[in-house]
Formats: sequence, structure tokens, C-alpha cells
Amino acid sequence: MTAAAVATAVAPLTTEDAETLVAAAREAAEAADATVAITVLDAGGHLLAFRRDDRAVLIAGETSTRKAYTALQLDAPTADLVDAVQPGGPFHTLPTALDRPLLFIAGGVPVRRNGRLIGAIGIGGGAPEQDHGFAAAALEALAR
Repeated sequence: MTAAAVATAVAPLTTEDAETLVAAAREAAEAADATVAITVLDAGGHLLAFRRDDRAVLIAGETSTRKAYTALQLDAPTADLVDAVQPGGPFHTLPTALDRPLLFIAGGVPVRRNGRLIGAIGIGGGAPEQDHGFAAAALEALAR
């Protein structure tokens, strides 16, 4: 390995990072009195952390996972993708092209380190704008 390769290496998303993301998202949701599920995936789409509020509906867990997966696969916040999946939009048929269905509702956000994609967080259960805000709060906590 050359010195240049070492200088460009980026540490992967760790379970400690995932716990930080979950804790910050949970804190933001509780401050808003929202009941949510939170999913954190690594860069390969593997589950690193999951939490569902006991008051959240069961589907919130599936929703948070699908939002995280969508953000990871498309390397974009799901809030930015809503218009693209409307009939006639560029991503309208994309869900059938991948091995998992995608969910294009705000609340999924890619996680980057030094500009590289290392995972994603998905929040489900609140209003879409809330879920996106909770995910953004989690990313801010990880950056500290």
C-alpha cells in the first residue's frame, strides 16, 4: 500500500457511529414528541442499528429501513427524490429494477465521511418533514 492510498482511506461506519446516530435521532424525535423507528445501514446495506419507539406503529420499522436503503442506493436524501418517482419521472420504474422496493418519502439520508458514502440512516413514523429533520440532527451529532 502506498502512502497516497493510506491518505485517502476512509474509516467505515462503525457500530459506535450507528449508536451515536440512533441516540441523536431518538433525542430529536422525543423533543418533538414523535414516535419513530430508526435504522442505520453500513455502506453495503447491512443493518448496524435499529430502534423502534414502543408507541410507534409496527410498519414504522419497515419504513425506516426502506428509507435508509433508498438513500444508500441512490446516494441522496429521500426528501430530494419525491418528484423523481411521480409517474413520468426519471425514477418511476426504478423500484422494479432493484432487489428491494424503494420508498421515496423524506427521512432517509446518506452518511458520508470525508466525502465518501459510508452508510445511511432512515427514520419512519413521524411526518415526512419531521423524519428528515430527525435524520439531519443525527448527522450533525455524528459530525461533532
